[in-house]
Formats: sequence, C-alpha cells, structure tokens
Amino acid sequence: MRTTATSSPGRSVSSQLPVAGPAEVRAAARRDLRAERRTVVGLVLVNGLASAAGLIGPWLLGRIIDTIQSGSGDVLSTVDRLAFGALVFTVVQTVLAWWALKIGYRFGERTAARVRERFLRRTLALPPRVADHLPAGDLIARGSTDASVVAFTLRSAVPEVLVALVHALFLIVAVLVLDLWLGLCGLVSLLGVAAAVRWYVRRARPAYLAVAATGADMADVVASTAKGARTVELLGLERRRSEVTEAAVTRARSARLSALWLRTVLFPWAEVSLALPVVGVLLIGGALYANDLVSLGVVVTATVYLRQLVGPLDTLMLWIEQLQGAGASYARVEGLADVPTTESEPTGSADGDRIRVDNAHYSYTGARDVLRGIDLVVQPGERLAVVGTSGAGKSTLARLLAGLDRPHTGSVTIGGTPVADLPPDQLREHVVLITQDHHVFHDTVRDNLLIAKPDATDDELRAALAAVGATWWEDLPDGLDTDLGEDLDDAGAQQLSLARVVLADPHTLILDEATALLDPKTARRTEQSLAAVLQGRTVIAIAHRLQTAHDADRIAVMEAGELVELGTHDELVHANHVYGRLWHTWHNS
Repeated sequence: MRTTATSSPGRSVSSQLPVAGPAEVRAAARRDLRAERRTVVGLVLVNGLASAAGLIGPWLLGRIIDTIQSGSGDVLSTVDRLAFGALVFTVVQTVLAWWALKIGYRFGERTAARVRERFLRRTLALPPRVADHLPAGDLIARGSTDASVVAFTLRSAVPEVLVALVHALFLIVAVLVLDLWLGLCGLVSLLGVAAAVRWYVRRARPAYLAVAATGADMADVVASTAKGARTVELLGLERRRSEVTEAAVTRARSARLSALWLRTVLFPWAEVSLALPVVGVLLIGGALYANDLVSLGVVVTATVYLRQLVGPLDTLMLWIEQLQGAGASYARVEGLADVPTTESEPTGSADGDRIRVDNAHYSYTGARDVLRGIDLVVQPGERLAVVGTSGAGKSTLARLLAGLDRPHTGSVTIGGTPVADLPPDQLREHVVLITQDHHVFHDTVRDNLLIAKPDATDDELRAALAAVGATWWEDLPDGLDTDLGEDLDDAGAQQLSLARVVLADPHTLILDEATALLDPKTARRTEQSLAAVLQGRTVIAIAHRLQTAHDADRIAVMEAGELVELGTHDELVHANHVYGRLWHTWHNS
C-alpha cells in the first residue's frame, strides 16, 4: 500500500505525504539491524543461552518424578541434587534474561535515535519551496507521534518480542525432542493461534495506516484553524471550521474503532487457542502413559514446557498490536524519503547581485493568477519598499524574489540566474527572506545565534543583538549562556531572528512583516538599526507601515496582483495615485 503526493510548480504535495511500501520498510529495518550487527548477534546469543537454561528446570522436574516413581537407590539424595540443579538453572536463566533485556533496550535506544535523526536530516534536506508546501499537520504527526511510536517499539517491543520468540522456539524444539508425538500434538494445537495472527495481520496494516492518516488530518485541521483563528473570526467562518473539525474527528474516531474491532476478535480467539496445547498434551499424554508408551515424568515435563510456552506466546500476542501500529508509523516516517521535489537538484550560480523580474505570473492553484505581468529591477545596494493593501500580492512577490516559489511564466533572476535554480547554500549567501514567523530553540542564546554563523565570536554575537536593538539578553542570569524557552516573548524571539540575519550577512535581505510583532517605537528603532548595519546591501521591505516606505530609495506599489506604481516617495506622493492616497490617509490619521 502506498500513498503518493502530487506536486506542481506552484503548490506541491497532496493532503497526505507518501507512505513507504512494505519492501521499503523491510529494507530500512535491515539497514538499522546491520548498523547494530554485533549487538543483535549478542542479543540472540544471550537469549538463546537464557532459553536453554530455562529448559533444564522442567526436564529435571520430570527426572524427579521418574526417580520418585521408580523408588530405586537413594531417592532422597537424588531428588535433592536434582532440585538444587533446577534452582541453579532457574537463577542462571533469570540473570541471562535480565542481561538480554539490558542489551535489547540499549539497542532500541540507539536505533530509535538513528530513526529520528534520519527523519530530521530528510526534513532539513527538502528544498525550501517543497518543504514550505508540505501539509504541516501530517509532517508534525510523523515527526512527533509516529517517530515516538517507532522509538517506543524499538526500546520495548523489539527486545521483549525477540526474547519471547527465542524462548518459544526452544520450548517447541524441546517438546519435539522429548517426545515426537507429544510435540506434534502441541504444534497442531497451536494452529488456532497461527490462524488468529494471520487473520489479524492481513487486516491490521491498512487499519493502522488509516488511523495514522486520519490522526494527521485532524492535527492539520486543528493547526490550520488555530493559526488562522483571527481570519476565521473576521470572515465569520466559525461554523464552517467547526464542521470541518467535526468531520476530521469523526473520521479519526471511525478509523480507531475499526482497529479496535480487530483487537476484539484477535484476543479472545488467541486466549482460547493458547489453552489448547496444554489440554491436548494432557489428554494424549495421559493416553500414552496409560498404555506404557511414555513415562509420567515425560508427560509432566512436556506439559510444563507447553505451559511455559503460553508466556512467550502471550507476550507476542500482547505486542502484536503495537508492532502493527509501529509498522504503519515506520512506513510513514520512511515515506518522507519519497516526497517528490518535481525539480532536479539546483546547480545554478549567480554572476552578480542584480535582481530582475520579467513578466512574472504566479498562481497558487492554477485557476487564477495572484501575480500578473510583474516587471521589476532591483539594483545592488538599493532599498526598495513594496506597499499595497492586504491581498495585493506583496508577500507572494517576496517568496518569488527569495526563490521559495517559481513563476509559472516569466522569470525572477539574480545575477542572470533564476533564483529558484540556486543551491540552498548559495541562495542563502545572496537572498534571505525573514517574516514574522520565527523559531527559538530550547538552547542558549549563543547556540540560537550560531546557527547562522557557526564560527562567530562572542563579540560578533553581541554586535548582532545590538544591531537589532535587542538589549534584553543583558538582563538574563547567564547572559549569552542562558537557556531560552517559552519565557521569551514574541518581540524578543523576532529580534533573535533578525540578529541571525545580521550574522548570516546576505547581500539581499527581504523583510516581510519582520518587525510586525514589535511595538511601533521599537520597530522603528530596529528598522533604523538594521538599515545602518545593512548599509550597502540590498533591502526589500514589504512595508505595512508607510514610514518604512518613506525611508526607502524607491517604492513599488502593488494592487490586485499587479505592479501599478514605481518611484521615490516624493514622486509617488506628487502623482497622488494609489500610494499618494495611502500616504495622505495615513499621514492625516
């Protein structure tokens, strides 16, 4: 089963990300096992020794019964020796089983870390224009819920299941060696367990994939509703969003109930089947003993072996649900490798820093262009402000200039090379887009800044913070070494993001509401500080405060997806068209 995602030059991927097929999951599991080859061999060896030690006790019990029944020799002394031997081997089995679980848990922790790191590397390696259009809820669910399920299974289920499998195998072989007929009787009685497992496994993968997919869909709906709560309230869409949310919850509930129904069939069937081997051996063994074909000790030993078999089989039945769910989660985590990029690896190289937009058209859906016929040239070192009413296309133009999206027709180039064709490392050297969205890692102030420039000195870090007007760090208990978290407010987090840009030192900086979360006075001071630091660099500001546009070298005015005016502040005010009317309205108010 595979879920694929489609993409287009404008919008990419469908409502769900790809899901790896069974063959891909098996290949990934083999790679993870090969990476821990010595640990896996040690785990199997110690488990084998523990299981072998566990077989001695029941065998000695049978010898005790036969010795007492025969009554020959020093019965009491022989029974004492056999009982002491059973005690010793029980202790040995316990110690070896503890050692095996310890090895298994360590294996699980290392492998879980490898799976998480692989998922993170794949996420970070996605081209920005692809990553930006991924369904956020599905991606979050895979990186958190699915990765956690896989990690838990590797830590707990894998060692316990492996111990149970090895133990069960040794017990079955022991019964067959002890007496072929009793062994075959036990195996035939286990067919009910095999049938129950086969029935469940054939239906479990689709069911658990549906649970994961509907859960991701619900997370996506909740996240998008929360993010756009203000817009929903403004447009009066509360009822529609409630209906969408209810539908997502209903689908998730239905999927979970379907998976639960599978378990309600599996477990009762398995419980009855697990009792059959002991019953069968007692009946057949009793008949064989009555006809002097086997000794009483052999019957008791075989019965104990098969009774012990219930333990590992019960463990396997309890974990089978977790393994099926983990298999579906593993497929979703590995499916990130199949996210289509739709484009070849960028290999361009810019010759200069002149940005040129020629007859650019762009549409998010393909049905209607949100940008139409944009022609614009931004000279190196120029400060350009882009203004316009809400929905005029300002942020979309910023994304094209930053290489996050590619125009459907026309071109956006830097130094003669399409911006979207530049490799990520070269692109960041030329253009950086910074918005009001930001992220603060739960780490120190220093490490949060070193992301942009790993070799920066403390003096450079302090200078970057000062450049954006961030003085709050001086009041922190450990200065640059203070751990940041939820206590940093939005304004401080935004200044931290701006400081990263200062450290990255791109030639062209695109600011899209980069100071929106700051109060007007702080925003003004931050913009002036940035302007001083970025002197000589190209700055393109999506201006929501007209005072920002006033300070620019030129102003580009957007309206309904078109560039309708371009000129200096004085020229546009004198012309008294779109910008002039906006300025007079804002200035008078």
